[in-house]
Amino acid sequence: MTHKNIITQKLGELYSGPGGIGLGAAMAEVVSGDEKWITEPAWTNDYCADTCKTWEHNVLRYERDHKGFTGNPKVISGDVRELDIEKLDHIDGLMFGFPCNDFSIVGEKKGFDGNFGPLYSYGVKVLRNAKKKEQQPSWFIAENVGGITSSNGGTAFPTILADLRESGYTITVHKYKLEEYGVPQARHRVIIVGFRDDLKLKFQVPSPLSVAITSGEALANIPKDATNNERTRQSATVVERLSFIDPGENCWNAKRLPDRLKLNVARTRLSHIYKKVDPNKPSYTVTGSGGGGTHMYHWAENRALTNRERARLQTFPDWFEFCGSKESVRKQIGMAIPVKASTLIVEAVLKTLAGVPYSSIESNLKL
Repeated sequence: MTHKNIITQKLGELYSGPGGIGLGAAMAEVVSGDEKWITEPAWTNDYCADTCKTWEHNVLRYERDHKGFTGNPKVISGDVRELDIEKLDHIDGLMFGFPCNDFSIVGEKKGFDGNFGPLYSYGVKVLRNAKKKEQQPSWFIAENVGGITSSNGGTAFPTILADLRESGYTITVHKYKLEEYGVPQARHRVIIVGFRDDLKLKFQVPSPLSVAITSGEALANIPKDATNNERTRQSATVVERLSFIDPGENCWNAKRLPDRLKLNVARTRLSHIYKKVDPNKPSYTVTGSGGGGTHMYHWAENRALTNRERARLQTFPDWFEFCGSKESVRKQIGMAIPVKASTLIVEAVLKTLAGVPYSSIESNLKL
């Protein structure tokens, strides 16, 4: 079908990651009558050079091969604190999964007192970078870990929300269980969506899907020649330890694990240490970790998952090729926003703009 009007939303990304949110946005489209709403990238920024190469190699390729995009978005590799925000091109929508390191329940939980906690403010600066209100981005999507709601004794999150509202946006905030939205992992994330106040729009939280996708389904039939599919070498001791751990178990609760293979660690009892995924359930959360037993582990083959398998759990398509060393790729995958989650949220944003109704639920977080 040929649509008379193609309405394009130009996007900017901060902390873009390798392209989970960018590819998801590129895949999003909404049809309303003779209109088709789509997105296209204007600029993107990330601290990691490998990540920027991955984004450019894949997201830009998809835009050109599948959508006929002929633009030349700026891919800016470098510290956001050195970004010249005033010189960035105008955008309709801003997407920023600001760094979660200081808000995660895994780690020191420094919140605003850490190196990464205050970085959300650069998204606020982009939103406010306009001489006139109507020149501000029409909307934004911000994403972070569930632990952000309790960081700094519960004071950090209200501060972030207040800054976003005071920037001139009507916001909706919800803690998503992404396994309820077609992502084959238990990944719980807070997503904030805002529309510029003068648009008189409010985002509605999309309804969950009815059927969850299991790890076994997600990891089936990976092509033998798939990229980023190299296996990690395990020592004989690790292989033997894994042989006594059943699907869904870790080294702490494995019922069959003999004493000689148990870890002698006094303080650390992270649940994902030598934990196998359960093929009959969505996996546990994919992270950027890898050492000390924090690889994700296959339920039957007594080995760590490959990066391609981890990418499958993050809903990256098999053609998506990550750039950099195996360790760099592992980190990129773990820090990414799942592609399916991005498409879901961006399409809901486009439907809101286009006046297309969709099934929704009440937000589970109060403003």
